[in-house]
Amino acid sequence: MDQRSLIRAAVPALALLLLGGLTGCTDDSQDPQGQDVHGTPGATGVSDPYFAGLGNGGYDVQHYALTLDYDPKTRRLKGTAEITARATQDLSAFNLDLHAMTVDSATVDGEKATADHSGDELRLRPRHDLGKGKTFRTVVRYSGEPQKITDADDAEEGWLKSRTGDDTLAVGEPAGSMAWFPGNNHPSDKATYDIAVTVPKRLQAISNGELRSQRTAGARTTFSWKSKEPMATYLATLAIGAYDLKPSRTPSDIPVLTAVDPSVAADSAEVLAELPEIMEWAVDNFGPYPFSSVGAIVVPEDEVGYALETQTRPVFPLDQLDVTTLVHEIAHQWYGNSVTPESWKDMWLNEGFATYAEWIWAEDYEDTPAQESFDAAFADEEESGVWDFAPADPPSAAQISDSPVYQRGAMVLHKIRQEVGEDLFYDIVEGWATTYRHANASTADFTAYVEKKSGKDLDELWKTWLYGKAKPATP
Repeated sequence: MDQRSLIRAAVPALALLLLGGLTGCTDDSQDPQGQDVHGTPGATGVSDPYFAGLGNGGYDVQHYALTLDYDPKTRRLKGTAEITARATQDLSAFNLDLHAMTVDSATVDGEKATADHSGDELRLRPRHDLGKGKTFRTVVRYSGEPQKITDADDAEEGWLKSRTGDDTLAVGEPAGSMAWFPGNNHPSDKATYDIAVTVPKRLQAISNGELRSQRTAGARTTFSWKSKEPMATYLATLAIGAYDLKPSRTPSDIPVLTAVDPSVAADSAEVLAELPEIMEWAVDNFGPYPFSSVGAIVVPEDEVGYALETQTRPVFPLDQLDVTTLVHEIAHQWYGNSVTPESWKDMWLNEGFATYAEWIWAEDYEDTPAQESFDAAFADEEESGVWDFAPADPPSAAQISDSPVYQRGAMVLHKIRQEVGEDLFYDIVEGWATTYRHANASTADFTAYVEKKSGKDLDELWKTWLYGKAKPATP
């Protein structure tokens, strides 16, 4: 072959080589869309001041699709978590929070991912780096016996198993959701959910949102739930047991579903009958309901030691089911669930509003003016520790649910009411819920919002009532 023939033969091969280099078809470090990506690992936390290990950086979850199968005899859970997320940086690896479960496999966009599970951190390294802004799908298959988690304040959460029967209750504030599914376990990353749970057909599986289907095959039944409005991981719940289910509607046609353990059905009926009226009252005071359904889960008092505002379906042990607590947890659907704290330091925005809702209810239905409730909290005659610290600055994770967060948080709202007047106060209460509907907000967002709406400089109010550590000389 002469030199010209050699050149002619080499040109096609050279063209193919160049084309392969341009398209990235032989380079795993390049994005499948054809762009070079040189990512870095996402952070292993979101720098929450109280829970440094919760949450993860580098991505924003859009949707969780959980497929779960639970056997109460062996107490083993098999799960598949399909997580749709958007990269917020160029990612070479990212973490999910998962406690005490075995990871069987993991993929990212259909390709096997390297999985390293250490403690509560599951690090996944996809085959290709993920470009900033890319939407990607992670599938984690896992199994094991889910565990309870003990909080810094010694409260129990996570997967709470009945001591005597098949009943199981999963609750997650602040960290417990990682006991039963992998996720970005921090309130700053909200997402929509589909949760399908298969259990023995003698039992029900109750979760958030709406029951979309119930299918029995052989000896097992699958319950499929959908939460189409965003939800923080700590607000997800799952109750497995033999429940009395009661569907109904509020006067304004909001669907209601209550799930009650038969052993406490008679004792809880009178309080639950108040739910429609409480909902109508809440809508009048707080604005349009932010979700597509509402309800409650009521269990015996030995299953959980506290009531919790789990989204659309708050959980109550019987000994804490009363009208005041029902008002509190329903108010959380606006304040905490729809308007969700940016970090756990903003907890008073949840509990202060829900406690003040109790005061407004007492004012409207029990002839107890809110000022009287304020005065009682100010006096703290029971020495419950109301003045131990500022509501916006709990000293530690163990204290984010202590009395100052609730009672002094409510006092802040009452002082705003006194400062701006009745009409503007209720405009602020409703406007806050509307402006930050299905979003996250911080204490700084709230103070700025109130000052903008009122046109007032409220620095002294914030200094004394929100950030002040000492009890004021006068109320």
